[in-house]
Amino acid sequence: MKKVTKAVIPAAGLGTRVLPATKAMPKEMLPIVDKPAIQYIVEEAVQSGITDILIITNRGKDLIEDHFDRVPELEAKLSGSMEKNEVLEEVIGISRLANIYFLRQKETKGLGHAVSCARSFIGDEPFAVLYGDDVIIGDDPACGQLIRAYEEFGKGVLGVKQVAPEAISKYSSLAVTPIRDNLFHCTDMVEKPTPEQVLSLYSILGRCVLTPDIFDVLDQTAPGAGGEIQLTDAMRTLARTTGMVAVEFTGKRYDMGNKLGILEACVEVGLSHPVIGEDFRQYLKNLAKTL
Repeated sequence: MKKVTKAVIPAAGLGTRVLPATKAMPKEMLPIVDKPAIQYIVEEAVQSGITDILIITNRGKDLIEDHFDRVPELEAKLSGSMEKNEVLEEVIGISRLANIYFLRQKETKGLGHAVSCARSFIGDEPFAVLYGDDVIIGDDPACGQLIRAYEEFGKGVLGVKQVAPEAISKYSSLAVTPIRDNLFHCTDMVEKPTPEQVLSLYSILGRCVLTPDIFDVLDQTAPGAGGEIQLTDAMRTLARTTGMVAVEFTGKRYDMGNKLGILEACVEVGLSHPVIGEDFRQYLKNLAKTL
């Protein structure tokens, strides 16, 4: 069985839920304290053993590509100061995280279409998909947890969490049966279910590991919810035939396509930041006294 060393990060969405901030800046570049959201996602992939990453973008997202490139002028400025050596190493390190490639999705036809654009990059290998909206922070990288499950079962793997009953219609709903601990068999799923379609409160949240046969399935997948080609609809075919595995991953997931999710990420990551964490904590305590 081939190892999972490739990942796809779909980052072609328009960010309409966080306008006007995303009118000119990709939502994936919104900062969580001092790093853009997409850097957290790339770092998670690298920590999981991924060496080659394809980021799917579209028109107006050149900032993402620039972020993972070298900046000789900035590096020259930083190298002239002994006090900036640590910052210099961090800036250069961003360009060395992995082999990062970029491909434009010329039409915004949905997540399934974005993943299908990666076919030639993936070839006949298994691969991870890390949704560009979802930053997951924890001691054990979520992507790595899914890869370990793939290595054990040899099937596609879904990263899942339970969501609130009133929120399940905004996500997907999965039919699952326990294997052990946080592992489940998945035999069916539905995207954005109506109340009558809800299979469980387990939903795919931002991560999956797929086998290359997903591409043939995507070719045959008709537009679904929102008139887009939904990756969930293609994975449903796999779940109903070969079956898939669901992992209730550990770590906190932040929805970076949601204004509240962005604020939660900034506050919680800020509190644990090694440089500003204590000062920020004191600031929040003092602020709470005035509310």
